[in-house]
Amino acid sequence: MEVVMASSSVDGGIGCWDLRTGAEQLRYKSCSSPSHGLVSVGARFIASSQLREPSASSGSVLFWSWSKPQVEVKSFPAEPIKPLAANHPGTFIAGGALSGDIYLWDVETGRLLKKWRAHFRAVTCLVFSEDDSLLISGSEDGSVRVWSLFMIFDDVRSQQASNLYEYSFSEHTLRVTDVAIGYGGCNAIIVSASEDRTCKIWSLSRGTLLRNIVFPSIIDTIALDPAEHVFYAGSRDGKIFIAALNTESVATNNYGMHIIGSFSNHSKAVTCLAYDTSGNLLISGSEDGMVRVWNTRTRNIVRMFRHVKGNAAGPVNNILVVRREIDLSNHISSNVQASSRKQGANLPPPLEKYANSTDEDSDMKTIISLVGDRRSTDVSYLSSHVILNYIKELQHQGSVAASEMEMEKLKHDCQRSMQLVNQWKKMHENLHQFCVKELLDGNQARTLDENDK
Repeated sequence: MEVVMASSSVDGGIGCWDLRTGAEQLRYKSCSSPSHGLVSVGARFIASSQLREPSASSGSVLFWSWSKPQVEVKSFPAEPIKPLAANHPGTFIAGGALSGDIYLWDVETGRLLKKWRAHFRAVTCLVFSEDDSLLISGSEDGSVRVWSLFMIFDDVRSQQASNLYEYSFSEHTLRVTDVAIGYGGCNAIIVSASEDRTCKIWSLSRGTLLRNIVFPSIIDTIALDPAEHVFYAGSRDGKIFIAALNTESVATNNYGMHIIGSFSNHSKAVTCLAYDTSGNLLISGSEDGMVRVWNTRTRNIVRMFRHVKGNAAGPVNNILVVRREIDLSNHISSNVQASSRKQGANLPPPLEKYANSTDEDSDMKTIISLVGDRRSTDVSYLSSHVILNYIKELQHQGSVAASEMEMEKLKHDCQRSMQLVNQWKKMHENLHQFCVKELLDGNQARTLDENDK
């Protein structure tokens, strides 16, 4: 079962619907999440950061099990956390703070593994790469930074490095509103959106800007087409723009360079987007309180959900598409209820407020999952030494496309080398012929002189 989940900045709870049938599932209570503050942790449970007031000096992170509408675990970090991100197996939770720091917790123990100064101003968005070896962050200071987990956990290397980040992209002039990363590990592309009305496409392998796209309105959210031909950009004027990733597009009378179309049915700003790869569906949320499911081929609305706060629609600021392996029916038997209570009791403990500075063997106790099957609810753990070697190996791997490009480059270099070798051979032959001719001519001249005498 695939479900759509939506939350709001007001206390409207978390709405949950079956993506295929449209049937509403449980509504999870007591949630007022900031933008990018809702995550599914390895499809095991739901987590959300909470900021009751925009200028609050404290906040919390809440956990819900799938089977209960009430909050089951409450955490109180050292400072307010806005964006949250979980790696795919659900072993890490990363949180971006208002101070610009990033926190990294181990899910199973709740232990605060790392905290580092990431940005000069508040962190606005976080996302893990497909292989979980990189963490990408955006900030109110306009920068997008790429963090290697291998570097984060390598204390010696991080102390020797001039910068902890792998790349820092600072071409945005205003607050970064969203970041998305494609496939290919360290050879992937990154797309970032900003209040400066631009989306920028970056190359991870080269660390350079590939394309800058200017939009008619501020873009608050982006979603990549899985084939990476286009990306979708939700704007504050209620439109969803389609922008080209891999083709050159000419400017039109309506839109700027590389914008190839748009569609809209929202009456207010589009605040969040999610892409369902199994059905090629785009799900959008808006300040108008509606969640719309779009067929990306026809650009028609397939289904609509209403996020309700009381009797009114509450503004939507987060959307998730989660594949569930269990039945979410509201009509469950007593046996299933007992199993659900057991599952809720097995939720991880609260996240630590501070790192345990007295733990002298902290590196040895760091644990991270390497389970390949992301659908499993049973998570296995390995030591930090194993995971560090694994991450290092991942960072030396690239996508198939990147390998093919490298092969083509090597073939091209080989052809150029062969051409140079042939040129040198030709020059050598010409020089040899010239020397032989000069020697023969010299000998003939001396012979003639001797005969004349």
